[in-house]
Amino acid sequence: MVDAITVVAVALLVGGVLGTALPLVPGGALSLAGVFLYWWHSGFTDPGAITVAALTILGAIALVVELFGGSIAARAGGASWATTAAAAVVGIALMIVTGPLGLLAGLFGTVFVLEFARERTFDHSARSAIYTTIGVLASTAVEALLTASVLFGFLIAVFLF
Repeated sequence: MVDAITVVAVALLVGGVLGTALPLVPGGALSLAGVFLYWWHSGFTDPGAITVAALTILGAIALVVELFGGSIAARAGGASWATTAAAAVVGIALMIVTGPLGLLAGLFGTVFVLEFARERTFDHSARSAIYTTIGVLASTAVEALLTASVLFGFLIAVFLF
């Protein structure tokens, strides 16, 4: 029999997967909240400690990817920390107004303009902007895979075993 806490826990896990596609929605944190809510509700018995540890590791990696994936990619492309921070602010502001495409356009455009002003080379600016944009997309894909793994691992552990 499925009770209300189980429904909320699964909803949090599903929200974690869906949250990876929405900036500012902490997908990994929602996934972990679902796992821990259910585990607490079961008296810390179901799923087992090893399963909870594995799901926690996956959720924690998803959080790290969400928080730092885009910044790491920007730095790998040669963007400065100041450029990366400015791009995040502009990207989020544009995302609120225009949606996910605004986020990507804001990131790309801000990194390109600020790096061009800093380095005065088209190649460096373009490379930094491309790395940043691809890094944000890639980190979102990785986070989605990780949170989906937490969801499916949880469902298998709780409902099939």
